This record gives sequence, structure tokens and C-alpha cells, in this order.
Amino acid sequence: MPGVETVGAALQRARQLLQALDNGRLDAEVLLAAVTGLGRETFYSHPERPLARAHAADFNRLVQRRREGCPVAYLTGRREFWSLQFKINRDTLIPRPETERLVETALEAIPANAALDVLDLGTGSGAIAVALATERPRCRITASDISQEALAVAAENAAAAGPASITFLESDWFEVLPPQAYDLIVCNPPYVESEHAAFSGDIRFEPRLALDGGRGGLAALQCIIPAARRHLRPGGHLLLEHGHDQGGPVRRLLQLNHYAGIATHLDQAGRERVSAAVLP
Repeated sequence: MPGVETVGAALQRARQLLQALDNGRLDAEVLLAAVTGLGRETFYSHPERPLARAHAADFNRLVQRRREGCPVAYLTGRREFWSLQFKINRDTLIPRPETERLVETALEAIPANAALDVLDLGTGSGAIAVALATERPRCRITASDISQEALAVAAENAAAAGPASITFLESDWFEVLPPQAYDLIVCNPPYVESEHAAFSGDIRFEPRLALDGGRGGLAALQCIIPAARRHLRPGGHLLLEHGHDQGGPVRRLLQLNHYAGIATHLDQAGRERVSAAVLP
């Protein structure tokens, strides 16, 4: 049909427009797959396939927004984490691969058939809580967040995954949580320094509340670490994600608050990413 673009031509044009981005080629393929519902392999096996005009218009719009810096995950409304698909939007932080190290560390602390009480503090999209519930379905998981909008997304993700019991609560950290003790508290708090130049990059589209860790990036951690003592059972674990250069300060905060068994775990890039401690 005259004037109808092929998927191959559309993809080539988008790659050129996004070539300045680190993952521009992949971004173009992911966006075209989201618009057409086709697998990315189709673009290589059948590049001559016609692209419907409506799909072409949607694709052009998404490519332009990506050029402006909007993250691909917000453009597609989906993000994979722990081999699960999560709905996300501008009310939630985008789950990142390094946070899977936090899930791995939590699973190492929970025996396979254990029925423990677990708190995911600041759950956001619910990615951590849902991943843990999928792997440890006997655990009783509470997922809290200060944002009602984020909690709505998290509850939708939990329902879609069909995991074991997760209770969602609106709370500013521990402020209105019920008076119970947990066997494990896991948290990916805001830890980006307030004046960090990264706030002018792609992450400017993400909720600043979920990123901004104040001066030095440690404000939330300075609040969470002492308060968690009142919500852990003796022998309970506290697991915290942090910036790759924050391992030392986080370990010192844990020591000052009289935790035991303090250790820091590396992410796949070999950077300090998760610090763990036990309440004596």
C-alpha cells in the first residue's frame, strides 16, 4: 500500500533518532514491540511487515518522548523485575536490576518453608513484596508506603501475580504501622543526594519522594535504622539497599544503633549495594 511504512523502516528511523542514548537501539525495539504487540524477533525476521498508520503515529509519539528523556518503562507502563512483569507509572519508582540483590539477600535470610512476618518498607510498585511473596508464599508480608497512588499500583501488581498474603498499609515509614514485631524488614529507601546532578537526567521523571535522600543521601536511612529496632523481633533481620558509595556510612549507622551481624553485599557490578544486620 503506497505510503505505508514497514516495521524495518520505522525501526531504522527510530534508532537514528535515539542514537545519542546509551540504549537507543534497544529502546526503539521495546517501544515498537509495545505499540504493535509483536515480539522483537519479528522485526528481524519480517522487516517488510507493514506498520499500521495508528501504530506508526503512536510509535512516533513514544520515540519523541524518549528523546526528551522520559524512561522507556513509563512509556510502556511495564517493567520486568525478578522475571515478573510489573505495572508502573509516574507515581512509582522504576524497579532496577540492582534491587534484585536486595530480594536475593532477603531470601537467604528466610528458610524455604518458613512462615515469617516480613515488612517491605516503602514498597512503591510492590516489586520487592511481590517477589518475596512469590518465592516464600507462607510468609505474611506487610507492604507500606506513604503514597496512596503507589499503594494502588502495588496492590494491582500483587493481584496480577497471585502471590501469598500481602497486606498494604499507608504509612510514613513506621509511623502508623500496627504494634507488631517482624522477623525481617526490607527497604529500598530514597538514597540519592538532594543536590545530585542525576536529578536533571532521566530520573527527573520519577517521583522525587522515592529518590531524594537529603543531604548525603542518608536522611531516610538515619530515620529507618534506629526506628527499626522497635519493630524487629530479637534475631530479626534488617536489610537496606543504598548507594554504591554509602556502604561505610550505613555500616557505621548500624553499629551506632547496636545491631549485630553487620555485613554488606555486592551487586552484579561488584559495588556495595545491600547492608544487612540483626537485632541482638
